[in-house]
Amino acid sequence: MKLWFYFVHQKIRNMKPVTSQEIQQWRDATAGTMEKIHFNNAGASLPPDMVTDTCIAYLREEARCGGYEMADKYKEQLNHVYTLVARLINARPDEVALTENASMAWGLAFNGIAFEAGDEVITSELEYVTNVLSFLQAQQTRGVIIRVIPHDEQGCFSLPALEEAISPRTKCIAITHIASTTGVVNPVAAIGKIARKHNILYLVDACQSVGHAPVDVEAMHCDILTVTGRKYLRAPRGTGFLYVRKERQAALKLFLMDGFTVEWVSEQDYRIRSDARRFELYEKNKALILGLGKAVEYALQIGVDRIWERIGHLAGLLRQRLAAIDGITVHDHGEALCGIVTFSVDGIDSVRVKSMLSEKNINVSVGKAVSTLYYMNRRQLTSIVRASVHYYNTEEEIAVLCGVLKEMVLAYA
Repeated sequence: MKLWFYFVHQKIRNMKPVTSQEIQQWRDATAGTMEKIHFNNAGASLPPDMVTDTCIAYLREEARCGGYEMADKYKEQLNHVYTLVARLINARPDEVALTENASMAWGLAFNGIAFEAGDEVITSELEYVTNVLSFLQAQQTRGVIIRVIPHDEQGCFSLPALEEAISPRTKCIAITHIASTTGVVNPVAAIGKIARKHNILYLVDACQSVGHAPVDVEAMHCDILTVTGRKYLRAPRGTGFLYVRKERQAALKLFLMDGFTVEWVSEQDYRIRSDARRFELYEKNKALILGLGKAVEYALQIGVDRIWERIGHLAGLLRQRLAAIDGITVHDHGEALCGIVTFSVDGIDSVRVKSMLSEKNINVSVGKAVSTLYYMNRRQLTSIVRASVHYYNTEEEIAVLCGVLKEMVLAYA
């Protein structure tokens, strides 16, 4: 697998290599690795024990002390989560809002754009179904035109095609960084340069990226970034965040407001707060927020560059071994690949493959056509098996997976 990204190769060469002792430490600190071979990290990673323990400890103390009292007690730690998230993506704390998931973050941002009939949105063929639904809704209710840039014959996003598609009516470029049903990585930094050159609002869906690969909002030139916690970041379900560049915050319409949204309110008027928390409401699950903070700390301590390299090594090995098995087709193509490995088994439905692997205590996922409509339809795929590796996975686990798949192919030959 080629490690192609916007960070320099010199940084990789100077990186501290991952040791076998570290890998064992990560596994020892993750209870789920003792019971399952987990290759469904693009769905939901196994959380570190410290993340789970943080959430449980908070809930237990809250049950004894009271919800409002606990929020006051942990106010500093809860606010620090914004700082941690900002460090992770090279942003400012006042550019970060905490949300329940990436879909909520993306929906708040996209549907807050002041579209007019005839405005154009440019996107890629890797968009997730939730994003596509918002595109369709904007098309049907606001007269927005959606332009999809197809990948080229090598499986890469076409930057020249993007330049050609831009017109005076282009209002937004909305791009998924890493898709859920393919291991392809879009060149978000290069796209961002084009967006910034034309002064076009740039929205990046980084649902599969953060905790997986280096994400730097300044290097990406993005205005908006949306993230979930449960995937590669290894945070609890029900967590996510929204980044909005300071200069763009006031341009996005707010759908819901409460006392948390404003700096002050009178009987005649109100003033919206001047940071990204304007996109939040008061009521949140504080235990999960602290868990998100612990997950971010954990990733920062390991080093995202090191995580990316480790994932790249494992994914490359998995693709190589799968491709060597007669009867298995690997579907990932392109210059830039990641930790999501997609394949199909001749003569066996992907759902059945997943079920059979589950019987062997191996977790994978199934990517259906509806999940990434543009991409799957263009390749005439109805479903694929998705095995997504993380840094705590091992070469031995890959060997076990491939061994089971080889037996499966022989049994159904």
